[in-house]
Amino acid sequence: MRIGIYGGSFDPPHRGHRIAAEKAKDALGLDCLLVIPANQPPHKQLTAGSPSPEERLEMTRLAFRDLPGTEVSDIELSRGGRSYTVETLERLHAMYPEDELVLLMGTDMFLCLEKWFRFGDILRLAVIGAFSRNPGEDADLAKMERHLAETCGARVERIETDPFPVSSTQVRALLTRRMGRELLDPAVYETVISRRYYGAKPSLSWLRSVTEPLQDPARIPHVRGCEEEAARLAERWGVSAEDAREAAILHDLTKKYDLAEQLKLCREYGMITDTLESCSSMLLHSKTSAAEAEKRFGCPAEIVSAIRFHTTGRAGMTTLEKVVCLADAIEPTRTYADLTEIRKLAYTDLDAALRMSFEGTLQSLARRGLDVHPATLQALEDLKK
Repeated sequence: MRIGIYGGSFDPPHRGHRIAAEKAKDALGLDCLLVIPANQPPHKQLTAGSPSPEERLEMTRLAFRDLPGTEVSDIELSRGGRSYTVETLERLHAMYPEDELVLLMGTDMFLCLEKWFRFGDILRLAVIGAFSRNPGEDADLAKMERHLAETCGARVERIETDPFPVSSTQVRALLTRRMGRELLDPAVYETVISRRYYGAKPSLSWLRSVTEPLQDPARIPHVRGCEEEAARLAERWGVSAEDAREAAILHDLTKKYDLAEQLKLCREYGMITDTLESCSSMLLHSKTSAAEAEKRFGCPAEIVSAIRFHTTGRAGMTTLEKVVCLADAIEPTRTYADLTEIRKLAYTDLDAALRMSFEGTLQSLARRGLDVHPATLQALEDLKK
């Protein structure tokens, strides 16, 4: 059998890795392919805050899960320490003594192969399957192939592939700017976002596409209106419009659930509810939406808090919390009384507009004989000061 060996840090595994693996399997006639995430790459330090080796292994398994004849191996993780390729090849040679090992590597690794630990033994143990990572590298590959064949008797097989010029470093940088989703397997992207690896922030278009099917269709115009209003208010009052959009997209995530379902979510998340909340899905949805946003989408504390208090407000509200709370109240689909004046104030005096909105809430609740949540009274008192 011909066994392909494809190692790397896979931090994160991206489409370029997958494309190279698919091309190599076909071009080299591999009977199987072992994808091997490194425990600790010997040639570089992983970025601070990178996922653990086990987490990278999990993402790599997601990225290659449906590629026939491919197995993601934990051989280097189980060995621990620095992941020297020669030691992995020795272990595999002992496991498969009758089979031929083919070590896959892109141009960057291939051109510096002579600097690898015990590179002579690597060439003895495996055929090298080399492929271009960027356009215009074929001449360099051919030159290195001749050099290694003449000086070391290396066996090198070239893999013809259309280069996919992207690196994990580039992907990580894009993820912090809400970009790069198309470079990752959907399941890998969802994992990266839910755990906020690399400081990643979700694509807002992706966030809408994932959350809108979870909502009552009749509520979607309100959510979209809230998002646009929140972005405008954020720009006016000097906070991140993208953070405001993220909070607004998620602010009614659980709004369609009835009271029993809201209370069940509270129990699942270990959230304590007060007397008023225990009787009102209207009050509870902001708490459960915040909890879902944090768990499923990895939202940071400031966005979670903006979702959490968009209904009741609280004393000491941050500007982002005020923006989202007010956007929820005044977005274009809203039609209640006094809205024209509040909308004007929203762009000239944020606190005055929010104060007027809360006062309207108090009047509405009084007309219906309903109690006001203490957090709203505290927020109003704080704004009056």
